[in-house]
Amino acid sequence: MASLLIRDVRPAGGALLDVLVQGGRIAVLGPSLQAPAGCAVEEGGGALLLPGLVEGHTHLDKTLWGMDWYRNEVGTRLVDKIDNERAFRHASGHDAADQSLALARAFLALGTTRLRTHVDIDTQAGLRHLEGVVRTREAMERLGQQIQIVAFPQSGLLTRPGTAELLDQAIKAGANVLGGLDPCAIDGDPVRSLDVLFGLAERHGCPLDIHLHEPGAMGAFSLDLILDRTQALGMQNKVAISHGFCLGDLAPAERDPLLARMAALGVVLVTTGSASRNVPPLMVCRHAGVTVFGGNDGIRDTWSPYGNPDMLERAMLIGLRYNLRRDDELDVALDCVTHAGARACGFEAYGLVPGDRADLVLVDAQTVAQAIVARPARKLVVAGGQIVARDGVLI
Repeated sequence: MASLLIRDVRPAGGALLDVLVQGGRIAVLGPSLQAPAGCAVEEGGGALLLPGLVEGHTHLDKTLWGMDWYRNEVGTRLVDKIDNERAFRHASGHDAADQSLALARAFLALGTTRLRTHVDIDTQAGLRHLEGVVRTREAMERLGQQIQIVAFPQSGLLTRPGTAELLDQAIKAGANVLGGLDPCAIDGDPVRSLDVLFGLAERHGCPLDIHLHEPGAMGAFSLDLILDRTQALGMQNKVAISHGFCLGDLAPAERDPLLARMAALGVVLVTTGSASRNVPPLMVCRHAGVTVFGGNDGIRDTWSPYGNPDMLERAMLIGLRYNLRRDDELDVALDCVTHAGARACGFEAYGLVPGDRADLVLVDAQTVAQAIVARPARKLVVAGGQIVARDGVLI
């Protein structure tokens, strides 16, 4: 792999430095570096240097990105959205391979070099959606983008017999993480649902990422059961809670002991900064020692017309939702889509120090806060040491 020297960039808005990339990793950061023989040289022009952005929770397989507009007339309940989507995908022959590839490429053009995507596994589609996203993962690996796949029982685990067996097959077929969904509200039997889910995870030795939309006391009950099993099975640092809306509903006396247990067990939390639900209190969670990271959830699908594969925009939306106004507070919003996301998902060699994988994003901004608020075009994107995009366009 050819070496690359990027001159005059400002890591996180600091002093001007050069970055030398060799063998796909950051070799040296320092002022006025000399280019080795045969090294490609790029002029940074004083741009802000960020590490590659991290999408911690999306659904590449179900996006309608780039397709004709979908007229959304779905009902308001969660189960309405689930049933409508499953029916639409079956009737339309929705192609998870083409659509996931289109959205993954859009993510990379805007600087997302690592992402975690949930992929629907159900008794109607079987592993068809997974097979499509596995092909996308292989294609994007050649461009330096790393994709984790979560085998996700969107229609429920117990409600559709045979789903557990399909999840087992999905892990064998290439999914990295096992997903779960609302053991009370969807499956109606939280003890059995979590027993089956954790049993599969223990058998395969894989991490868990559980969607927990359940509100208030119901969600707290499910979360308590999840934490019990995490501790009993020794799955510390291997469980993520997506959404965790109940943590935004509970009084501090009920919430804080749950946060303390999550921190002790290394259970992480992903937020979209939802504007329509009570959300876990970001700063309270962080102060309790819980890692909180960010994701878009679905982007332009049958659930919602919203979303954009720009993680700086997601950082802005997190900042808006949590009333982050000071520049140091906006650093926290960026952390949700950079270091916290990489740490929570287990992406290795991440950051801007020698030895880290060379995932680099250059933007014309004075500070991190300005980059989040203005979301300028990505001047340059480097993934795994290779230049993959200029001015927001893949090359």
